[in-house]
Amino acid sequence: MLVTYHEDDPGKPQVGVAADGVVYRAPELLAGRSMLEILADWDALAPVLRTVAPSGGEPVPGARLLAPIRFPSKVLCAGANYYAHLTEMGIDRPERAGQPYFFLKPPTTTVIGPDDEVLLPARPGRQIDWEGELAVVIGRRCRDVPAERARAVVAGWTVVDDVSARDRLHRTDVVSEHFGYDWFAAKGEDTFCPMGPGVVPDWLVDDPQRLGIRLSVNGVVKQDSTTADMIVGIWELIAAASRSVTLEPGDVIATGSPAGVGLPRAEFLAPGDNVVVQVEQVGTLRHRVVDAR
Repeated sequence: MLVTYHEDDPGKPQVGVAADGVVYRAPELLAGRSMLEILADWDALAPVLRTVAPSGGEPVPGARLLAPIRFPSKVLCAGANYYAHLTEMGIDRPERAGQPYFFLKPPTTTVIGPDDEVLLPARPGRQIDWEGELAVVIGRRCRDVPAERARAVVAGWTVVDDVSARDRLHRTDVVSEHFGYDWFAAKGEDTFCPMGPGVVPDWLVDDPQRLGIRLSVNGVVKQDSTTADMIVGIWELIAAASRSVTLEPGDVIATGSPAGVGLPRAEFLAPGDNVVVQVEQVGTLRHRVVDAR
């Protein structure tokens, strides 16, 4: 996988290749480029990258991973996109898939990297929840992409935790009940989008619609499912998103979270928690949870 890392100075990020827990310096054709610059030139670089041995470069001792994409212009998230998740939330199984629902996370303030800290807001009654997800990384600028051609615009895959403030979703202090759901407040707080550990090129993932996905908190498994349980499939999600906005290289589309979130059991993140999100063939994302300072 392609990763972004630093050596003692987060202000000097570099792109490398990670394999079996080791970070290697990037091949010459990627030298000096950011992940966004690589993704902007993905059509030209991908054929060459297919031939690069993951462990063929120089190891980087002590490399510290950063968010793989710093920072995407858009982080689109699909809401309520797993059948079992709807069931646990008390919602009847839909007879047909329908159109997906998207919301945005502010990319420069929500996105954090592997082993970074999710900051719990300092307010009474907070209810901060986890949502492990597979995410698409776009590699080609596009608009109105048909679902049957959607994979052609995908550069790769990553893992996100769509951290959510359940206590801020419903509002009563609005001018009309039509504005009673505040997705921005619930999803957009600082550090609420851990991402990583890297970008796995699309050709290394056999079928993204058949991947295991698991999330644990302090070693206790909370979510254990498969992307096959999605209501709207990945290619349809990309097509739908591209009908609303122009997708650009480096954009991230989180594809929804399976059953096992904390809200139905009134279980929420607390200071000191360690969260691990694993997506088969894509990677393992870890992050800590602390009180905001």
